[in-house]
Amino acid sequence: MADGAFGTVAVKIESHVGTVTLNRPDKMNALTIEMVGELAEALTMLSRSEAVRCIVLTGAGKAFCAGADLALLKDLHDRHDQEAGAKIVDGCRKVYSIMRAAQQPVLCALNGVAAGGGANLALACDLRIASDSARIGQVFAKLGLHPDWGGTYFLPRLVGPARALELFLSAELVDAQRMLALGLVNKVVPAAQLGEATRAWAGQIAAAPPQAVRRAKAAVYQSETSTLDQMLTYELESQLACFATQDFSEGLAAFFGKREPHFTGR
Repeated sequence: MADGAFGTVAVKIESHVGTVTLNRPDKMNALTIEMVGELAEALTMLSRSEAVRCIVLTGAGKAFCAGADLALLKDLHDRHDQEAGAKIVDGCRKVYSIMRAAQQPVLCALNGVAAGGGANLALACDLRIASDSARIGQVFAKLGLHPDWGGTYFLPRLVGPARALELFLSAELVDAQRMLALGLVNKVVPAAQLGEATRAWAGQIAAAPPQAVRRAKAAVYQSETSTLDQMLTYELESQLACFATQDFSEGLAAFFGKREPHFTGR
């Protein structure tokens, strides 16, 4: 097990699972320039680690992330500091490029409120599990702002354009059961069981063959801009690469030996 802490995020690696925790609980984990930078640094560190097969992103305290720190935004607005404001808004670009390029699936454990940019940070993850007390909202319109942090990309792809517009224009906070019904999250569990359920799901991912998992994740996002014929070619190349791995030999041996496989990533 390895642990590390930055100023605004905390990092832990245990049993092939790397966890990044947004760590400003007194501010509902609201985003600052420092936090965005540290989040990118932490994700880079975990994505490059051969010891990590799944990355979990969650928040400390009662919130996941309340979006940009409004006190900071007010200060920047009062000082007409658009350059600093742009750093917060566009900071997601590096974070998301790291998440998408990561060989490991990124699992969001939605422990509480996710609003504005915080909502879209959750939607940027590959998978989402939510506490039954969690809420998510595209609250930008309440402040006279435009959706950012990838909301106009992720939300329509998850719920369709009409539902996305409804959520953008209403600026409402959606409860966990409606999140599940809309397809914003994969699972909802009782709040007291979120940690255990997240560890179990992350552990399941970590136990899977790493090369097959990496290629499956890449294929899903490749398919967004590819034709059927292109994806069939992509699948063929990836499958042939997996055929050549020790993990495939282990999978076959485990199946015929009627035991659980132990995948090493080789």
